[in-house]
Amino acid sequence: MSDFSEDLIRPLTEDDPGGTRVPSGTGMYIPWLQKHIESVATGGKKEKDFAQTTNACLHFIQEALLKHQWQQAAEYMHSYFQILEDSDSCKRQAAPEIIWKLGSEILYYHPKSGVETFNTFADRMKNIGVMNYLKISLQHALYLLHHGMLGDASRSLSQAETWRYGEKSSSQEVLINLIQAYKGLLQYYTWSKKKMELSELDEDDYAYNTASQNMLSHSWKTSINLCALIQIPGVWDPFVKSYVEMLEFYGDQDGAREVLTNYAYDEKFPSNPNAHVYLYDFLKREKAPREKLISVLKILYQIVPSHKLMLEFHRLLRKSGREEHRRLALEVLFAVLDFAGCTKNLTAWRYLAKYLRETLMGSHPAWAREEWASRKSWWPSFHFSYFWAKSDWKEDNALAYQKAVVAGMLLGKGCRYFRYISKQDHQVLRKKIKRMKKLVKKCSIVNPGL
Repeated sequence: MSDFSEDLIRPLTEDDPGGTRVPSGTGMYIPWLQKHIESVATGGKKEKDFAQTTNACLHFIQEALLKHQWQQAAEYMHSYFQILEDSDSCKRQAAPEIIWKLGSEILYYHPKSGVETFNTFADRMKNIGVMNYLKISLQHALYLLHHGMLGDASRSLSQAETWRYGEKSSSQEVLINLIQAYKGLLQYYTWSKKKMELSELDEDDYAYNTASQNMLSHSWKTSINLCALIQIPGVWDPFVKSYVEMLEFYGDQDGAREVLTNYAYDEKFPSNPNAHVYLYDFLKREKAPREKLISVLKILYQIVPSHKLMLEFHRLLRKSGREEHRRLALEVLFAVLDFAGCTKNLTAWRYLAKYLRETLMGSHPAWAREEWASRKSWWPSFHFSYFWAKSDWKEDNALAYQKAVVAGMLLGKGCRYFRYISKQDHQVLRKKIKRMKKLVKKCSIVNPGL
């Protein structure tokens, strides 16, 4: 692999003029490669123009990557290094980042590549184009993490953390904060392991006090590294979760609540469903009042109506004494089942069958009619076709039964889905199907007289 590595990462020299020959990734001369590079889409004419050559080379690299032809991509890549000598300053400045992205992709997947090769390439690229140093250092650290090399990743981040280049360092403050935060994440991992070890020790043991002090030291370092980043508007889920866990562990509930509240509600931060999930989970752990939990999930419902927590939201709304909440409880169930990914959710159909029956038999049948009005044109084919009746019954009898109950109440006993399921003879569900027929006769939004 050393030959491949050297060819890929070494710059072109005077002995390798672009117009004379193109060596392969293994040092072999490949005449067809030179022919491809010199041939552009203008009728196959020879083009010696520098821009035409590099553009053609880039096109062939991208095509090779799409086809997972890693060796061929590496061979093209060697020629593409000449972009670093482009007379166009904009292209020359953009070149190091492009070379890094393409080269790292090739080295990641090339069958003869390894960690040592990748490290060599990363170290070389960090010094080509000053403004790419931090980005490459961070991505290099993530590569090392992927290979389980936590110590090497931490050292790489520590080295990048001290990077300064005159006035340019201020423009990369966010990247520096991100590098510090990833370093904090590694420290959190160490802290988390120590927390597990601590849970296995006796509190009266001397080792417990030593381990506890060690954890406190790690948490202090981690907090400093994480705190700066999560103040900057962005999506910082793993960093926020780690920081909040540490705050909770040391009893700072107010601090944890403040972090999560800001992350969810600060208008400067982008809309993020997970931020509301984290806040909701925290409030549940705190045994917050039902109204508070409902207010958090209500915002999540507006962002992601099909979120898995919506069924929990429905249960909270049903328990509420407020009529507007009970009305919303029905709306939430219909909204969940509007999404294709939820059509097989047995719990959602069971909840809808039960709550629809209560609504129609109670004093609010208008709620059901209002929800059905916007869906009667497409739900029958989306949920209640003859095809789905056969398919659902074959795959899951319980699901088919709950759907048939809903279909009967919304479309009446003439619904094809309801008719198909009601004719099935199933030993376990026989009594339930009989009860279903009776229910639909007296509890349906369809006028029997029509």
